[in-house]
Amino acid sequence: MSNIVKNYQKVLHTILPIYEKFEHLPKPGRKPKMSDIEVVALSLTAEYMSIDSENALFKQLQGARIDNLIERSQFNKRRRHLFGLTEKVRRELSRYFVENEDYFIVDSMPMEICKWSRHSRAKICKGDYQTSPEKGYCASQGNWFYGYKLHGVCSASGVFASLEITKANVHDIAFLNEIKHQLSDCVLLGDKDYLSADWQLDLFETVNITLETPMRSNQKNYRKQPFVFRKTRKRIETLFSQLCDQFMIRRNYAKSFLGFKTRVLSKITAMTTVQFLNRFEFNRNINNLKMPIA
Repeated sequence: MSNIVKNYQKVLHTILPIYEKFEHLPKPGRKPKMSDIEVVALSLTAEYMSIDSENALFKQLQGARIDNLIERSQFNKRRRHLFGLTEKVRRELSRYFVENEDYFIVDSMPMEICKWSRHSRAKICKGDYQTSPEKGYCASQGNWFYGYKLHGVCSASGVFASLEITKANVHDIAFLNEIKHQLSDCVLLGDKDYLSADWQLDLFETVNITLETPMRSNQKNYRKQPFVFRKTRKRIETLFSQLCDQFMIRRNYAKSFLGFKTRVLSKITAMTTVQFLNRFEFNRNINNLKMPIA
């Protein structure tokens, strides 16, 4: 219990200066018992400590020295409504790492919301057709899944610069259209799913992004991708593995799409917060995510 409080105070102390830079509009009504940034900090602390259930979190917080702690259902509701603030905090934290980067890696991972055998009768996240899950195929695992895809762009050092959640049946290459509005003047490494001469030309002419992908062995003038690019591209695969292992990103307790994407974003923001602390406070490898922070 004391570790939770110490970690919470450390996370809050880290993200509070970032929050104070944002423009804050006055809100009607009485002042909430727990501020917005404190709710976000508690959410990130729980994800860092691999506590991804609100019930489990509040059981461990019983008797904790957090004087303004709110009730569990209120915390869950406010956490979802603070999705935008959490994303702003994540972007500000990542900016310290990616601002002067020249090399980025793009990839995607499947996000199941239920097992394939139950997909025909599952009702999770089906409140709105625009955001309802779909079935998709994962080539690396060689199987079908039901849910969404998490698309990500990370720097060569291993910090996420851009994120997007799409339906599972959306092709990976569609995410490149979003990247055009977020990156420029860099080299983007991708796997064979992003192999497209038209997109390579479009990215280079519009935002000066050089898209580097391995060629298929039956292509004309085939040449093997340089080893340094193949090695660097594994960085994002390691990040996805860390999200699955420590942050349990594949486990889903959400019933709505807003709850689902809030959980995913909280886990990635928690990872970025720990990376920030590793670099600027503890002076250690930023991807030592299991090291104590308090």
